[in-house]
Amino acid sequence: MDLAFSPEEVAFRDEVRAFIAENYPAHLRGKQDEGEELGKQDMLAWHKILAKKGWAAPAWPTQYGGPGWTATQRYIFSEESARAETIPPLPFGINMVGPVIYTFGTPEQKAQHLPGILSGEVWWCQGYSEPGSGSDLASLRTRAERVTEDGKDYYIVNGQKTWTTLAQHADWGFFLVRTDATAKQQEGISFLLIDMKTPGITVKPIITLGGEHEVNEVWLDNVKVPVENRVYEENKGWTCAKFLLAHERTGIAGVARSKRGIEKLKAIARAEQDGSGQSLLANPFFRRKVVELETDLSALEFTELRTLAGEASGKGPGPESSLLKVKGTEIQQRITELVLEAAGNYAAPYFREFPDGSNEYPIGPEFAHRSAPTYFNMRKTSIYGGSNEIQRNIIAKMVLGL
Repeated sequence: MDLAFSPEEVAFRDEVRAFIAENYPAHLRGKQDEGEELGKQDMLAWHKILAKKGWAAPAWPTQYGGPGWTATQRYIFSEESARAETIPPLPFGINMVGPVIYTFGTPEQKAQHLPGILSGEVWWCQGYSEPGSGSDLASLRTRAERVTEDGKDYYIVNGQKTWTTLAQHADWGFFLVRTDATAKQQEGISFLLIDMKTPGITVKPIITLGGEHEVNEVWLDNVKVPVENRVYEENKGWTCAKFLLAHERTGIAGVARSKRGIEKLKAIARAEQDGSGQSLLANPFFRRKVVELETDLSALEFTELRTLAGEASGKGPGPESSLLKVKGTEIQQRITELVLEAAGNYAAPYFREFPDGSNEYPIGPEFAHRSAPTYFNMRKTSIYGGSNEIQRNIIAKMVLGL
C-alpha cells in the first residue's frame, strides 16, 4: 500500500478539516466538553449539516445520494471527524439498514426510506437481540404469522427485543423475525421494516451502569406489518442480516476515534502523578501499557487500510470485519481501563444526571467523573455486533479452516 496522500487527497483533507471547523455546532461542542447528556436533536444536528453538504453517507453509491468518495477519502473523512471529535451520524440508518435497503430492497422501499435515512429526518433502531438470543442470534423467537385481511397481506408480529439502542427516539425499526418455525434456524427468518408508531409496540427503558437511558426493551404484541415491508424474500432474511452485520462490525472497530482516545489518554497521563510524584507517562509500568496499546492500534489501522483497499477493488467485507471488530473493541476497552486507572480514587462512580442524585460537582480533575461511567458503558463493545467469542469462531472457520 502507498501510505502517502496525493496532492488531491491533501486538498480534500484540508477541505474536510475547514468544513468541520466552520460548521460544527458550537452548542454541541459545549455539551460534549461538559459531559452533558445529548438529546435527540443534538444527535441529529451534525448529521443534518452533513446531509446538506452531501457527506452524510460516505460509503453510499452516488445513485442513492452518496458522495462518490474513494476508500482513501472515506478514511480521511473518518480521521478528520475523529480528530475534531464530532458526533457521528447514527449508524442504524446510514451504516446498517440503508445499505440493506439499497442492496436488497424493492424500488418502492428505496424510494420510501432512503431519502429520510440520508437526510436524518427518520430515526432508525435495530431489533435483533432478544433475551437468550444475542450471540446465537439465529435462535431468535420473535414470530411473524402471515394473514390476509380485506385482500391485503400482513404479518402479525409477537415477541420481545432487548438492548435496542435509542429505540425511545426511533421512527422506524428493522427487525429479524421468525416466519417459519419448522425450517432450520437461519432459513426461517425474515427481515421486516416496522413503523415504531404501529399499535402494539411498547418501548421500556433499561438504565445502564453509567446512568444513561441508552438501551431498551421493545415488546411487540400483535403488531400488524404489511408484507410489502419485508426486505428480500420470506425466510431469507438471514442473508440481509449477515450483510448488515459485516458492515456493522467493520464500523465498530473505530480506529480513528481510538487514535484520538489514546492522544487524550497520553495528555491525562502527562498531567497525573503516580505515588512517587512523577507523571504517569514517566512511570515505566504505565508507559508500557500505553505503548503496547499504540502498537496494537497501529497494527489494526493497517488491517483496516487493507480492508478499505479490498473494498476499493470491489471486494466486500469478509472475515476481516470480524478481526477488526475483535481487536477494535478490545482496544476501546483498554483505553477506558487506563483512563480509569489514571483517575484513581477520583474515578469513584459519580452520576450527576441521576434524577435523585446529588447536585454537587465532583472533585478531582475534570476527566475523572466520567471515567467510571465510560468504562462501564464500554464493556458492551465486545458483546454487541456479535460477541468477540463468536467472531473468533468465524475467524477460525473462514481464515484458518478449522
